[in-house]
Formats: sequence, C-alpha cells, structure tokens
Amino acid sequence: MSDQYPPNPQDPYDPNVGGQPGYGSGYGQGGYPGAPSYGQQPNGPKPDNNLVWGILATVLCCLPFGIVSIVKASKVDGLWNSGQFAAAQQAAADAKKWAIISAVVGLTVSVGYIILAVLVGVSGA
Repeated sequence: MSDQYPPNPQDPYDPNVGGQPGYGSGYGQGGYPGAPSYGQQPNGPKPDNNLVWGILATVLCCLPFGIVSIVKASKVDGLWNSGQFAAAQQAAADAKKWAIISAVVGLTVSVGYIILAVLVGVSGA
C-alpha cells in the first residue's frame, strides 16, 4: 500500500499531473499558472537590429523619425536575450520601418527645397 494519494488531474500544482513528472499540468516549467516556459527555442536567427540604418537616417535624412528608429533598434538585443523573440522581431521590423520613413521624408524635403531654390532663383533673375 502506498502512502501517497492518487494524483488529482485538476491540481496544476501536483508534480505528477500533465504528462511530465515535476512540471504540473501544462503551466510551464515553473509548475504554476503563468510560469514562464524556459528553454524556448527562437523562431530562426536573431534579427538584425537595423541600428546602423537608424543612425544613418538620423544623421543624413530626418532627425525625429531617425531617433524613433534608433530607440526601436536599441530594444532588439535586450528583448532577444530575455527570450521575447516575437517582440524582438517586431522591434527590428519597426526600426527598419522608421528608418525607411526617415529616409523618404528626408529625401522629399531635400527635393522640395531644391525645387524651391531653383524656382526662386529663376524668378529673381
């Protein structure tokens, strides 16, 4: 006769429930609801943080949007290292998006300025 009670399938804290002894009923490796599931594997390699593009966009194109790109790019490595792979990929995509927006706005303003300068130069002659 055993001194242990039979496992209760409704008890998430019971280490013998859930198919893997010691891990509870599917609540991650911590054995409690909301426990992080350590040992997750990333979905592919670490994304490029696009920091170089953010810096170039800030210096050469449009300062406000470039700064947003740099902020987003600086979050990628920290999120990846903390196991938040989807958030890291999203931050990398956002950094790239804001660098592109900065480049487009910077080029548009530059072309507009050149056109304005030509028009003012022609009308003044």
